Amino acid sequence: MSITRQIIAYKNYFLDFYKKQPNNVQEKIEWTLNLIRVIQNVPEKYFKHLEGTEGLYEIRVEVGSNTYRIFSFFDKGNLIVLGNAFQKKSQKTPKQEIERALKIMMEYKNEIQK
Repeated sequence: MSITRQIIAYKNYFLDFYKKQPNNVQEKIEWTLNLIRVIQNVPEKYFKHLEGTEGLYEIRVEVGSNTYRIFSFFDKGNLIVLGNAFQKKSQKTPKQEIERALKIMMEYKNEIQK
């Protein structure tokens, strides 16, 4: 399989979350990230643009009845940058998580412009 996209974690936002997860969740996150890396057209079930945002995406991970979201955005074509992540407990994505993700995206973009 050829690599279509490169995925990096920005600072420790995602990694701090990832390290706290049990093995089965970490494995599913790895599996999902790998899918996004190699598949040209990723199904929305795993990777979806967040409506009402400019360039913010969520990576969706489901393990049993638990749902996890990893916010991400693109940089230079096929580079996906991972921001914050959380375990989803309600139908709607919490507004503060989206706001945090947007702040992280702005922080990243300001940093690479320097």
